[in-house]
Amino acid sequence: MHWQTSRFTIDLSAPRVMGIVNVTPDSFSDGGQHALHRDAIAHCERLIQEGADLLDIGGESTRPGAPPVSLEEELARVLPVIRHAVTLAVPVSVDTYKPAVMQAALDLGADIVNDVWALRWRDGIGGPSGESVVASHPRCGVCLMHMHRDPQTMQVAPMAGDVVPQVLSFLELFAQRLQGLGVDSSRICLDPGIGFGKTVAQNFALLARQAQAVPAGYPVLAGWSRKSSLAAVTQTSLSQAASMDVDQRRAPSVTAAVLAVQNGAHVVRVHDVRDTVSALKVLAAMQAAQ
Repeated sequence: MHWQTSRFTIDLSAPRVMGIVNVTPDSFSDGGQHALHRDAIAHCERLIQEGADLLDIGGESTRPGAPPVSLEEELARVLPVIRHAVTLAVPVSVDTYKPAVMQAALDLGADIVNDVWALRWRDGIGGPSGESVVASHPRCGVCLMHMHRDPQTMQVAPMAGDVVPQVLSFLELFAQRLQGLGVDSSRICLDPGIGFGKTVAQNFALLARQAQAVPAGYPVLAGWSRKSSLAAVTQTSLSQAASMDVDQRRAPSVTAAVLAVQNGAHVVRVHDVRDTVSALKVLAAMQAAQ
């Protein structure tokens, strides 16, 4: 299987590690660490040295309850970083739901649009949609994610019932819509949206039944890194889970990435690139021996 993007055809016969670059002051686990452009650029370079196959650059936090960021502010945050990242010889993804940011990033040479809204957002009444931006580009890759409600309300009223068929039908619908606009299926990757409007139990159901939650034939991107569900199952109380720091979330995050790959994920989106790359090498050695 391959994922077609603007400049690269990504071979997914082996799992790929997408390194997270948050150019934000308020992301849930690393907010502010790379808010300055020079720090974010240095972080891009460091992640590649650690073994990242792709970079995912975002300028607006999507943590539960996160306030929206203006278009002007998001552009100011991400474009200088993307301008440098596209010189680093790896595929570059822009993590945004705003069509104008998608277009600006693609104009700079970005390879992938990674959208938690699955291209449903519009820039104002009658404005362009994310679907139109992606459909008008000849080659860019896109990752469509399932999100219940929106970042301000998704954990206030999470999904009900068995989420697996609901996520499957959503991803199937929006992948087909995009193909109906002329986007080849080889350009589309799908993300079940761990933590986006799901309970802890529902998130782990999506991990256990990952193959059932994503339509067959599409690459799967899994984003478990530092999610609160990992804190919830590894701590003995809610207060401990809430205060669980980045170092304490590293081992559970790497474990979840390996399990996601074992269950069919092709790309894992992570903060801890070096540790994830090492863990996946161990998994590959075991699979080769089998």
